[in-house]
Amino acid sequence: MEISPVPNDGAAADPAATPRPTPPAVPPSGHPALSRHVRMRFDRTRERYVLLGPESVIVLNPTGADILGLCDGQRTVSDVAAELQGRYDRVVDDEVATFLARLVANRCVEIDDGP
Repeated sequence: MEISPVPNDGAAADPAATPRPTPPAVPPSGHPALSRHVRMRFDRTRERYVLLGPESVIVLNPTGADILGLCDGQRTVSDVAAELQGRYDRVVDDEVATFLARLVANRCVEIDDGP
């Protein structure tokens, strides 16, 4: 479930050169959804899903795309993890929460703590 930032010029970014902020905690009861300014699209050139933001492109691996495909603002983080456990042999709730926390830190995902 990696995300790789790619500058708009199409050159691959060096993940080691990009400092990562400490991701905020994502509550299991939170309702994740893509931020309004972000779109998930399939990129035929890369043959992967990407997140398109105003100034960035984030390339998703298949598991990351599956996670975000379930983030509709209705399901909780726990619901997303449970759904993925039915699809994959090994999905750990903490890995889903950590992946979403990194996207929250990058302002690609918003978490609604409401009911």
